Amino acid sequence: MSENTLKPQVNKLLAALPTNDYERLIPHLKLVSLPTRQVIYEPGEPIKQVYFPQNAVVSIVTGMKDGSTVEVGIVSNEGMVGIPVILGGSTTTTKAFVQVAGSGVQIDADVLRTEFNRGGAIQNLLLRYIRATYTELTQGCACNRLHTLEERLARWLLTVSDRLESEEFPLTQEFIAQMLGVRRSGVTVAASALSRAGMISYQRGQINILNREDLEETSCECYRVIQNEFARLLKNQPKRDRR
Repeated sequence: MSENTLKPQVNKLLAALPTNDYERLIPHLKLVSLPTRQVIYEPGEPIKQVYFPQNAVVSIVTGMKDGSTVEVGIVSNEGMVGIPVILGGSTTTTKAFVQVAGSGVQIDADVLRTEFNRGGAIQNLLLRYIRATYTELTQGCACNRLHTLEERLARWLLTVSDRLESEEFPLTQEFIAQMLGVRRSGVTVAASALSRAGMISYQRGQINILNREDLEETSCECYRVIQNEFARLLKNQPKRDRR
């Protein structure tokens, strides 16, 4: 499949690879559709494919015996889904599924593992990505414990907006509650407060950010900490030749 067909530059990790490294991956890359709720992998099951989302958003969640879930990671065009395959494992305790539909680039897990173990630019870039996701995970733990639901909701909406590069996206309150690990009634109260303040509008499962500046002011400091870490991830990366 040709580079023009794949258009992997939409995924920032693939776009950051030097030309030679990227071209070595081309024969193994496949452009795929990622519909809403598609499961990428389940806890304990072998991860056979790794995904580099383009305009889709994938949630990484941890579940409990009672059926409750909480989001521990979110991936879109800044990253990859399937980190365990380059960390010496093939399974994980989390579940990954598509939160917002779109497209992505798929690669066989064994192929990516082999490329990672070669060292060089691919390994360096993916290790930097792991560092950024580690920051997101640890900061998220502190945020869930120390900050109000309204602050957390503002941070989460801003993060989804950044990953989609859009101020409008489809999300239900029930889904948001599952991702934040809270009751739907709590999300209703927090979303209503943001709506009354003119920061967002919410109608029929569609979120629209109306005042980003105020929403950032409402969000806790965790948003900036995580955002800055991902900005450093891709800063000064080599530019691939466009052919």
